Amino acid sequence: MILCRLRLRWLGRNGRSLHCQPPVLQRLIEVGKLENPQPDERYKAGQLFLHRVFGYRGVILLPWTARVFDRDLHGGTVSVSNKEKDLIGQEQLKGLKAEDLSYYQVLIDQRDFPFMRSQPEGITFLADKDNSSLYTVSGLDYVSHEEVLPYTSTDSDEPFRHELFEQFLVPSTDDSKISYVPRDSLRAWQEKNIQWLEWTDVHRETTKGIRVTVIPFYVGYKASSSSNGGGTTTSHVHWWRYNIRLENLVGERVQLRERYWKIYSTSGTLETVKGKGVVGQEPVLTARQPAFQYSSHVSLQSPSGHMWGSYRMERQDGKLFDVRIPPFMLESNRQQHK
Repeated sequence: MILCRLRLRWLGRNGRSLHCQPPVLQRLIEVGKLENPQPDERYKAGQLFLHRVFGYRGVILLPWTARVFDRDLHGGTVSVSNKEKDLIGQEQLKGLKAEDLSYYQVLIDQRDFPFMRSQPEGITFLADKDNSSLYTVSGLDYVSHEEVLPYTSTDSDEPFRHELFEQFLVPSTDDSKISYVPRDSLRAWQEKNIQWLEWTDVHRETTKGIRVTVIPFYVGYKASSSSNGGGTTTSHVHWWRYNIRLENLVGERVQLRERYWKIYSTSGTLETVKGKGVVGQEPVLTARQPAFQYSSHVSLQSPSGHMWGSYRMERQDGKLFDVRIPPFMLESNRQQHK
């Protein structure tokens, strides 16, 4: 099977060789050979793969089990009164059943960044609570098991391009193919930062053929002290990052025009956020380019809360409709600030 890696278009069949077609040169370049997917077996760190939705080349760093809350499998959207809408997030989560599924933290090949409909800037977390610096890891993504198309690289000179690739992975001793296994540095990095790298919950919901998937995880907190007549008071500002993917499952052209958020903190505050598009864009979802993915951050004055909202979408005929963002919890690692 031949995949156009950069344009995300199937070109035809020629054995199982894998090629890409750069948009300017219009020529095929072989990058590897597809392997048989493993529907029932978890992939290991060092596995090269193509992303089934976005088409980029990746390599697996960290596999783990996520709890997937899929409202499409459990009765869809819960009907509530206007009075209840501001407090629905936590209550709806209580009634949902989660399915345990395999997910992966992966590196993205930097050569594919310009052709992706997702943000390649990676993850961020507060590496040190005593300063205000955010630690950013470029080119990391979060991938479900079903999105992994494993392959073996045929490029012995540069099978993968990422600044962390050689630091974290080393060629295996298997001479039958080009493959990789973790270095001790990857294990040490994962153990040190596991609370930021590994999250547990994924939330999905589909409205009128547009599926929204949300993955939140805790970034960290900052402590600040203030003096008053009775002494010194210490407070914490907690940060979360959330990754959102929109997928057009019906093929009809739609465009995201507006976002609408409700952000509830267990300190008792409820914030409403409205704006045009997302991350400075108003992405169009079509049959040819059905998905868009982005990340953002939110902060609270308390160690937990929840968020929910909607996107206003526009059809090709100008008609507008709302797509629901499933409610999701914002939970901190409480051991970090006890």
